[in-house]
Amino acid sequence: MLKFEESARIIASESRYVAGGVNSNFRLGMGHGPLVFTHGEGAYLYDVDGNKIIDYYCGMGAMVLGHSPAGVQAAVKQQVEKGILFAGQSPVEYEAARIICERIPSAERLRFGSSGSEVAQAAMRLTRAATGRRTIVKFEGHYHGWFDNILWSTAPSLADAGPAEDPNLVQGSKGQSMADAEGLDVLQWNDLAAVEARLSRGDVAAVLMEAAMCNQGAISPMPGYLEGVQAACRKYGTILIFDEVITGFRLGQKGAQGRFNVTPDLSIFAKAIANGFPVAAIVGRADLMDMFATGGVLHGGTFNSQPVPMAAMVATQQALTPEHYERTSVYGTRLREGIKSIFAETGIKAQVTGYELMFHIGFGLDAPARNYRDLAHADKAGYARFAGALLRQGVRVLERGAWFVSSEHNDDVVDKTLEAVRVAAREVAPTLPA
Repeated sequence: MLKFEESARIIASESRYVAGGVNSNFRLGMGHGPLVFTHGEGAYLYDVDGNKIIDYYCGMGAMVLGHSPAGVQAAVKQQVEKGILFAGQSPVEYEAARIICERIPSAERLRFGSSGSEVAQAAMRLTRAATGRRTIVKFEGHYHGWFDNILWSTAPSLADAGPAEDPNLVQGSKGQSMADAEGLDVLQWNDLAAVEARLSRGDVAAVLMEAAMCNQGAISPMPGYLEGVQAACRKYGTILIFDEVITGFRLGQKGAQGRFNVTPDLSIFAKAIANGFPVAAIVGRADLMDMFATGGVLHGGTFNSQPVPMAAMVATQQALTPEHYERTSVYGTRLREGIKSIFAETGIKAQVTGYELMFHIGFGLDAPARNYRDLAHADKAGYARFAGALLRQGVRVLERGAWFVSSEHNDDVVDKTLEAVRVAAREVAPTLPA
């Protein structure tokens, strides 16, 4: 079994300089503590203890081509030789823009940013300017960035969440106040009647949602739900925004909107768009997006469309062909179904739900979750023990239950993963409720 003593020593030592030894709170609280890696290759990460670990974090979903893909590396090296930052435009950013506008159904125009949190802010500002309204509707369990005005009800306790028909706004961090949530309302997802009732009041600028709920769980929209929300938005003059930071380029080349055949007014993308480089995008209707240029709506950023990440993005998108999705989906499906079979063999009650390149495991659930509140009944502690057991076997998975699959998770990697899953399942099964 693997050990992680050197990672623990380094984290403890470097906490003298870096708060908690990490530069994102989402890297805290992992089993065996935060790990320190030396390099990544294909489906594997290598850490300071000399461990070779199969990686299903995939950079929190960003590494859709795996670690250190040759084509992306080559494009980045070529661009670095040409220049790093111009405070102006470059041909590579227009090439990147054309690719996205040709692929994504909602993308008549776009603007690039550096993170999903940033472009979510741009989308909210734009919709308020376009409609003259203030209220943004979001949903329990959906995450749209860590800023004060949107970090609400992303993972609330059921004790704090209030009634399902009228949820409370629950802060996601100390230091927030209710004033930060002015103009924000929260609903349960997959409840069309609740959306229609809320929009009928005529004061909502935008509905902001993950088209498939993948920050918490991997929950599909109910039949007709996305279409119904789109129709309600059109009826009441509300702008529909899809947050495709996770789903974009994981659920298909055209994103979740292409997979479900529902085109929003605006969409935001990040993560897999450039295979780990800091690229994000807000895309949408031309009349809305042009307000950034001619409508007095400010959008800025020193590092927006920096040429090096743009080169990485072009190379990534060139690799995300239909053949890529067809091939990689076979590995992801085989892995997901293999895990289901092992759980059945070992008597572990769990729901394994989601998609080919991103799925979720919820221990203790009797049926697939339809919304955050269903998912909140999962046995999170039991799953955390399972994730820890997997890591000791050389497989790294997110403790919240998400698994991300890259093009490098081939049959050999899947075989090794399933062997580890079988060992970990047998270890934790006796500790789980019957």
